[in-house]
Amino acid sequence: MIVVIDYKAGNLTSVKLAFEHIGQDVVITDKPEIIVKAQRVVFPGVGAANSAMDNLRNLGIRDAIVEVVEKGVPFLGICIGMQLLFDYSEENNGTDCLGIIPGNVKKFKTDDQFCKIPQMGWNAVNFARKHPVFESIEDKSEFYFVHSFYPSPAKNENIIGQTDYADVTFASAAGHDNIIATQFHPEKSGDIGLKLLENFCKWGGKC
Repeated sequence: MIVVIDYKAGNLTSVKLAFEHIGQDVVITDKPEIIVKAQRVVFPGVGAANSAMDNLRNLGIRDAIVEVVEKGVPFLGICIGMQLLFDYSEENNGTDCLGIIPGNVKKFKTDDQFCKIPQMGWNAVNFARKHPVFESIEDKSEFYFVHSFYPSPAKNENIIGQTDYADVTFASAAGHDNIIATQFHPEKSGDIGLKLLENFCKWGGKC
């Protein structure tokens, strides 16, 4: 069973539909007792870091996330669901996050008047190392992004893919043990995004 975590951060239906398109059974839930029994967990979302963390705490989901990660359950973070895995975000004047992957989340800053923030649209992902979830996906493949903040892992070993935007090269995909996380939206990235989701469904949780 694939569980999509509902912490009132939006964008859940498109994730569920993408998994169903590739023949997977998906449950959207905000119940910690269901999350901890999942065979695979997806942590998606759009929105602000501070309110998202408040919802995780108020719903009791924070502890459930820590439990499934410690159990080695294959875990996919998407967009803000990636950002919240880090220690700290600059969003909302500073927000303490889950602290599962070492590093911070920073705001795009640029003097280029032609560079739009948030980044909205397709951009290339350059692979820093191989990962089973990106199997059969070519280097520099393009995925769909919508974000104003970007992850900055403290350890290079956690960087899976990188993308250039707003004068920085940021980690657009990161991983640690049974966690894989993407700043881009695979559920909005057409066939190549569906391939990533298919790979996640086959992945044993080790890299």
